[in-house]
Amino acid sequence: MMATAPAETPTERFEIVQGADRLTEVGPAWQSLWREAGALIFQSHGWIEAWWRMVADRERRTLLIVLAWRGDRLVAVLPLATCRRSGLRLLEWAAKDHTDYGDALIAGTTDPLIIARMWRHVTAARGFDFVYLNRLLPTAAARVLLSPAARSGLRSNHRIETSYRVTGPFASGDEWLQGHSKKTRQNYRRGQKFIAEQGALSFRLLPPDEPRGPLLERLAELKRKWLAATGKVSDLYDDGSQTLAALVDVLAEAGILRIFVLECDGTAIAIAVNFEQAGRMMAFVTAYDPAFERGSPGMVLMVDYIQWSIDRGLDMVDFLCGAEPFKQRFATSSVQMESATGMRTLPGAVAVLADRAVETARTLRARCTAPATAPARQAEAAE
Repeated sequence: MMATAPAETPTERFEIVQGADRLTEVGPAWQSLWREAGALIFQSHGWIEAWWRMVADRERRTLLIVLAWRGDRLVAVLPLATCRRSGLRLLEWAAKDHTDYGDALIAGTTDPLIIARMWRHVTAARGFDFVYLNRLLPTAAARVLLSPAARSGLRSNHRIETSYRVTGPFASGDEWLQGHSKKTRQNYRRGQKFIAEQGALSFRLLPPDEPRGPLLERLAELKRKWLAATGKVSDLYDDGSQTLAALVDVLAEAGILRIFVLECDGTAIAIAVNFEQAGRMMAFVTAYDPAFERGSPGMVLMVDYIQWSIDRGLDMVDFLCGAEPFKQRFATSSVQMESATGMRTLPGAVAVLADRAVETARTLRARCTAPATAPARQAEAAE
């Protein structure tokens, strides 16, 4: 079971937020800390509150957001929630399904081990069986929970995800494009030509004063087609769901929303909902019209907004989570994100141990079926 970290100090007070009313009340203090810390939008109060307000299956979820106060000042937030799966209560990041980088929020002058003390507080409160905290960047504040000093009982999990990025330096967007293979450049030009043959082709950034509702409805429609074709599921695009609009509103209110559109005769055939933060263009959601698949409108739009971002002077285009081939094709660097697991109850321990057993069996099978190495093949041939 989980070990404990040092208790809270006399100068700090911990609180667990479990209700929507209290979540709203702490909004100003949370947003003030978020701005002070310079954290990503995923750790903002607006993002977590919008998710909780719109989540469709709230009956199987519980908020367990840990706040650390020093007097009246909020100095750290550990945004957690439980989700009931197969009869067990899983503790995970709040808004996990829509959050690419999970993390705690902490004031810059605060001892990082306060997160360990907050972890002890939520562990003592119980309310969950096992833990899965994923998508931890190398710079994540919550990685302190994996250090021996934290004594959290958490350990690294075998699930590792990759974030692909475009990083420079590049003198211009065109210089970046010219650095790719001739085939890549030709595919981009062919895509543009094919689309232009169907109608007037245009690429643009949606201005702040243009209503975004119709574009978001179009994006959700295109996403539903893609989900049906691939057999995947996401409640973000369900017919009638307002979750996507609520999250996009958070991006807009923060002043970081960037919606790029590729149009053919004024009809959107590819849409990218991105946001610009910390000198980076971050690609949140993209969709394209399968009727124009021969022209690869998604790829054309991506090349266009990458060039736009470089010409604007941004340091990076971050594709966020996902190892899709198109991201790897254009990326110049990547970052691996770790995950952590832990157990709180006996049923939770069984679940964690079962997961480890499945992964061990998978690894052994992979080793047994892996092709022989070159030296081994040479030895076999000599024999």
